[in-house]
Amino acid sequence: MENQLQRGLKERHITLIALGSAIGVGLFLGSSSSIKLAGPGIMLSYLFCGIILFFILRALGEMAVHHPVAGSFSQYANDYLGNLAGYITGWNYWFVWVITCMTELTAVGIYMEFWFLEVPRWIWILAALIIMMSFNFLQVSAYGELEFWFALIKIIAIIFMIIIGLAMILFGFGNNGVPTGISNLWEHGGFLPNGLEGVLMSFQMVMFAFLGIEMIGVTAGEAKDPEKTLPRAINSTLLRILIFYVGALFVILSIYPWNEIGTSGSPFVLTFDKIGIPAAAGIINFVVLTAALSSCNTGIFSSGRMLYNLSHNGQAPKAFGTLNKKGVPFRGVMVTSAVLLFGVLLNYLVPAQVFTWIASISTFGALLTWFIILLAQWRFRKSITPEQQKNIKFKTPLYPLSTFIAGGFLIFVAILLGYYPDTRIALIVGPLWVAILVIAYYAANLNKRQNEAEVKET
Repeated sequence: MENQLQRGLKERHITLIALGSAIGVGLFLGSSSSIKLAGPGIMLSYLFCGIILFFILRALGEMAVHHPVAGSFSQYANDYLGNLAGYITGWNYWFVWVITCMTELTAVGIYMEFWFLEVPRWIWILAALIIMMSFNFLQVSAYGELEFWFALIKIIAIIFMIIIGLAMILFGFGNNGVPTGISNLWEHGGFLPNGLEGVLMSFQMVMFAFLGIEMIGVTAGEAKDPEKTLPRAINSTLLRILIFYVGALFVILSIYPWNEIGTSGSPFVLTFDKIGIPAAAGIINFVVLTAALSSCNTGIFSSGRMLYNLSHNGQAPKAFGTLNKKGVPFRGVMVTSAVLLFGVLLNYLVPAQVFTWIASISTFGALLTWFIILLAQWRFRKSITPEQQKNIKFKTPLYPLSTFIAGGFLIFVAILLGYYPDTRIALIVGPLWVAILVIAYYAANLNKRQNEAEVKET
């Protein structure tokens, strides 16, 4: 049994995995709540946050091209910031994806009720979990192919919506030949109807929507020719964000007054319905279903790899560091899936407020993960000679300014979490979770030293 991950992910796989991870249910259905906060100014939020995430991806890519490994930023934190940082990063990211997958699996059950209302929701949730777990037991090339098509469905839906929307705006398609124009962007209270505060309030929601974009680094250990595939995938990310996020929102907000969005379901359903597609709701329901499955699939994939990396660093049980004949960290996949099953049960038993508190760890965890990526890159630069810095194959643009700006922005968003009552719990639960990890780390080390001392005495 080989104990090395296979390099079976092609460039198209990596590009679509990174893009698909960042295009989730939040854009299709959750964008309504962001629009209520910022109005048409939400486009500025996505644009600015997209640029910040681009700098973070370039920082990650700089290290990934230099040293492509499984576990990615967890390993880099371990190498450049110390064992404790690597431990916290790996376990935190594993937990972030477990929580995210719990919500996505629940979403699958809700979406299936659209067609099969009489079937109990838990059946669909259990079936989805089993199927996604099974997919993660396939060779990594098969996983990449599956995720490629999952992401492609979302992308095609967005592109189609943008094209149809532009036809409405410019030529009046679906609107009796009367072009709608773009006056809705400023006619209902202005471009920033809630002022700058509305844009600031949307930052935490927009940044959380981007959770998963760092998956491009997790794939580095299984990428074919990472020096070629990773830079291309990362460099194309910002352009795609502009097209899929900002472009889609531009079309929607031009066609509909921002203050009417959210009163009649998904903005995407509204757009498809306006042009006379009777099955609009069914089409979008299928798209968001694949989006939820895709996110869950990616979460199980990344969680298994994180446990594999933690095991090889002595920060998780050794069993997680073994691979099956197909090169898959199967024990990590199985344990993650088992925890997800427990999470689905919790989603039925605990009140909605408690589950929201737990989910807030994902928001805090995403900010923490990105901040550690930037910090690790800064220490990486400090660890090599000036001559080696000149020879870096994939340099971060505007370094170190870009790194400091991105890091400062992440801290600012974390402060915003504490400023607004609805999200304040994130700055209570998040640090508490980190404290638990620190205690667990030192407890494990203390136990290890005691065992070593007992062995010496005998």
